[in-house]
Formats: sequence, structure tokens, C-alpha cells
Amino acid sequence: MPGQAESRESLALMQQMGLTSGTIERRKQIVGLAPADLARIQTIKEVVLRELNDFAAAFFDHLAALDEARTLTANRTLVEKARQLKLEHLRGLVSGEYGERYVEQRIELGLLYAAAGLDTRTFLGAFLSLLTRIGTRVMRHAERSPIDAFEAFVSLKKVAFFDLGLIVDVLVFERERVIRQQQDAIRELSTPVLQLRERLLLLPIIGVIDTHRARLITESLLEAIRTNRAKVVVMDITGVATIDSRVANHILQTVTAARLMGAKVIVTGISASVAQSLVALGIELGGLDTVADLQGGIELAERNLGYDVKQSEQADTLANTTS
Repeated sequence: MPGQAESRESLALMQQMGLTSGTIERRKQIVGLAPADLARIQTIKEVVLRELNDFAAAFFDHLAALDEARTLTANRTLVEKARQLKLEHLRGLVSGEYGERYVEQRIELGLLYAAAGLDTRTFLGAFLSLLTRIGTRVMRHAERSPIDAFEAFVSLKKVAFFDLGLIVDVLVFERERVIRQQQDAIRELSTPVLQLRERLLLLPIIGVIDTHRARLITESLLEAIRTNRAKVVVMDITGVATIDSRVANHILQTVTAARLMGAKVIVTGISASVAQSLVALGIELGGLDTVADLQGGIELAERNLGYDVKQSEQADTLANTTS
């Protein structure tokens, strides 16, 4: 039986994947699982149950021979947990009950494979090895009617492919989830919006700006403006190596969007070479508030917010002198 934490995780993933009683029934229809199949499976149930350990061994022996599965097979704790779940899987395979509880157990197994870094192709190879071993034993134990035994195994394969679809979906879903997390992390790193003080934000931009990144920059900035109720934003482009007409238009669009949110944008860090390039391209940036360097931009932003920058600097100087 799965622990409470594993059960909650499996149930949560089922919900995310849209696995309801209705979609589960639809999956059964897709593999052609019918009431007649359930009756046939019962005729080979004892054969499968008698050799559970052998079937589970076939699965893990196949994985043990593959370098791609080493992240699983080299972890004794994970392997032991996987063996327990595989034995549970094989018992469920011939149980005749393939509802939400059965699906939850398959999801838990898929989550373990995903956590161990088992990729889809490696899992499929081991699963095929398992089915081959089961089919061989079923036919070997067929006494009078090999045709009936074969039909029973075909019915069992329908359940196996039902399971296969679930576990592969979990592996793909979890892999995509990791990719989404990495993309979010990259997004945060590539478009950081920092709060310098109340109502004042800093957006440092470094590297190449393409269409996708420009959209992320705009989205991040507008969200930060709303969250922090910002009135002034300093956009520092010192780290942008080149600015062409496309990049300039992206910057202008971001500034315009920020204005619609009630925030003024001060652009800093336009180098001499970039300024000459913009003039040569005939790009009009007259609508922008620009300052040569970041420090000057922050000082202008603070004055716009009502801070007396000069008095603050004098106070710091006096404090340093008296100390």
C-alpha cells in the first residue's frame, strides 16, 4: 500500500492529467478492454500469481543490463520500492478491477520511475521483456487449449497496454514539468526585476534580446509594477551588446506598456557606439527618458519620487567625516 505522501502525490497528478472515472473508461475503450476480456484473464490468473517474483525479476534484470537505467538500479532504496510496486502491479494486472484505485497505483509507479530518471525508451524495453516472459509462461502452462491460453494472454495485454499508456504519460508529463521549471528559472534569471526602494524598480537587461525574451521582459516588468505599485522603473541596458531597430522597438513597446500601468521608465546605459548606431539607423528615441549611466538613472528616479538626493549625499559625506 502506498504511503500517504505518495498517495497524495499520485492523486494530485491524476487530477493534473485529467484522469477521471470517465477518462479512465475511455482509455479502456481505446485498448479494446471488454467484459469478455476480464473473464479470459481469470483463466490465467493463477499462472501469473504463482510466478510473480520471476516476472518482476525479468523486468529488473533487463534494466540492470542497461547503463541508461543505472540511476534506478544503483539506488538500493529505489529498487526495493520499485520491486514492491511492480509486484503490486502484477497482482493488479490479473485482479479484474481496473478503476481509479488501480490507476492511482500505476501513477505512483510512474512517478517513481520519473524520480529515478528512467526515460521512456528504457522503460518500454523492460516492459516488453516482462510481457514476453508472461506470455511464454502462459503458453507453457496451457494444457488442453493453447488457443484459449493465447486469447487470454491477448486480453491481459490489453490491460498491460492500458498500464503502458498511463506510465508513459506520467514519464512525459514529469519530464515536461521539469522543462517548465527550468524555463521559469531561466526566465527569472534573464529578466530580473529588483525593488530598490518603495515604488522604485530596477530592470537590468544583459545579453541578446529576441522576440520571445522581449515578451518575457515586458510581462515580468508589468507584473512587478502592479505587485509593487511602482511609479518609476530604471531600465539599464549596459549589458546589451548591440541594439538594432528590432531591439529598439521592443524597448519602446515595453516603455509604452509601463506608462499605461502608471509607471515612468528611465533608460540607462546607452553607450556611445550604441547611440551612434541608433542615429545611423534613424531610430527616434526622443520619447524616452535616458541617462548615461545607472547611478545617474537611479538618482533621477529618486528625484522623481520626491527624494532629495543632494541632501542625502551631503548627509552621508558629513557622517563619514565626523566618524
